[in-house]
Amino acid sequence: MILVDVARVSVSRPGKPLFDDLSLTVSDSDRLGVVGLNGCGKSTLLRVLAGVAEPEAGAVRRGRGVRVGWLEQEPVLPVGRVLESVGDGGWEAEEVLTRLGMGELLGTPTDRLSGGQRKRTALARVLVAPSDLLVLDEPTNHLDLDATAWLEDRLAAFGGGLVLVTHDRHVLDRVTTRVVEIDRGRSFVHEGGYGAYLEARADREEKAEQAEGVRRNLARTELAWLRRGAPARTRKSKARITSATAIIEGRPEAPARAGALDLGFGTPRLGSKVIELHGVGFAHPGSPPLFSGLDLLLDKGERLGIVGPNGAGKTTLLDLLASRRNPTVGRIEVGPTVRLGYHDQLGVTLDPTQKVRDAVAGPTRVAGWEDDRLLERFWFGADARHAPIGLLSGGERRRLQLVLVLAAKPNVLLLDEPTNDLDLDTLRTLEDFLETWPGALVVVSHDRAFLERTIDEVLAVDGLGGARMVAGGYAAWEEARRARRGRQAGAASRGDTRVRPTREKRSPSTLHRLLKQSEKDMLRLQRRADALTTALADAATDHVKLARVSAELAETQQALEAKETNWLELNEEADG
Repeated sequence: MILVDVARVSVSRPGKPLFDDLSLTVSDSDRLGVVGLNGCGKSTLLRVLAGVAEPEAGAVRRGRGVRVGWLEQEPVLPVGRVLESVGDGGWEAEEVLTRLGMGELLGTPTDRLSGGQRKRTALARVLVAPSDLLVLDEPTNHLDLDATAWLEDRLAAFGGGLVLVTHDRHVLDRVTTRVVEIDRGRSFVHEGGYGAYLEARADREEKAEQAEGVRRNLARTELAWLRRGAPARTRKSKARITSATAIIEGRPEAPARAGALDLGFGTPRLGSKVIELHGVGFAHPGSPPLFSGLDLLLDKGERLGIVGPNGAGKTTLLDLLASRRNPTVGRIEVGPTVRLGYHDQLGVTLDPTQKVRDAVAGPTRVAGWEDDRLLERFWFGADARHAPIGLLSGGERRRLQLVLVLAAKPNVLLLDEPTNDLDLDTLRTLEDFLETWPGALVVVSHDRAFLERTIDEVLAVDGLGGARMVAGGYAAWEEARRARRGRQAGAASRGDTRVRPTREKRSPSTLHRLLKQSEKDMLRLQRRADALTTALADAATDHVKLARVSAELAETQQALEAKETNWLELNEEADG
């Protein structure tokens, strides 16, 4: 069944056409990914498909009674509490919110949520509501790795049509069966996922180069013919002259972006001492510590990724490294040669009425050719440079924020979710740059492909007060994460009869409460075990104290193991 059909639609923004004469049909079995450069019109196309925007020309037809689930890039939520805004308060709304990392905020008013929390709540709202067509703009933004994997499974099992824009290349390959590419106002449909799109685009570019070679050879022949004098009693055909001139003056189509993204600003020398954390811990007032006892020495070639669930303290740790926050305990030392660049989730606050080039120039001088040249290196054409920031797409604004960070020539980069809203070409180029960049790099990201390309070491924060370096780096951590998900999936497929043969399935809210209590108990027991381990070392040769502390430590570790087993069983039941 056809869900929506757009025929020869056109949309532009001031000073720039987005797409023209674009036709596309979405049926109930389609899984479409939409790709293209930032600002090419991906989000605009999704808005047209979802019925929240009308094209300037062309026709849009929708199937009778088709229900559309629409997730926009920056959603607006109804006034009320989180759970109420998602659905009727039933089990599915609570379960989906918990899966997306919002389980602790079910009763929070929506006007008190952060941007990422609003996006996750809006995604839950779309997933819970009955729909025949899901139209999702960057649904993986602000999701942790486990939530992204869960969303993949959910979308793969969805029975209707799907259209999405995402920078997550794993999601594109896993979920989509066709990729729609928007390139300078035209659309190309590629059968298959992300890999098929890359192959087809490379083939198209190769054919364009071959066609240009043929044109040049023909132009040389025609130019020689034009320069020869006409034979006696003949004259050159006017039509032939016109045709020859057109061939000679022809030009290949300009590339979508001129040149490679130039991130080479020059990196100041970084000394042997970069940033050191000694016994660092942090806790919000009235709350248990996010992490404690953290020792970390960044070196000048550092490639560190910080991973863990949402709310575990990853951004807080970056804020500590950037001296935006002070630790609750411990101390932080920063080397004298450090020039820090921090690309955070919110980015620099930008005035939507300010022109792009004026933002780069700053408040103390008038924008000039140096600013234009810098912006050109970051693929901002003349129309974008002189446009108000408010007219930029979400990805273009993120790229502008990256310009402002790198223009300061840092030698230590802290990147908090740098892939959000960036187009795939920019992502690949940024990855290439970071691979050879001589400075120190610390990344928080939920983009698996980005982590695979850019980091070597992993610091895992668990959300229970722990933070540890993972032996084997990212590959080992990812393998352990996949194994854990596999065990959970296997337990869910077997059911819980082995553990609780006569117990009825408990509600998600009950399981969530039990899980949180179990986590608190584990944290308490772990702290007690740590204190006893210290006491054991302090006992030295006091054999009476050694025996007593050893016995208590053994009991505490046994209780901790029992609590960890209970926590795993509760997770298996929640996943079932």
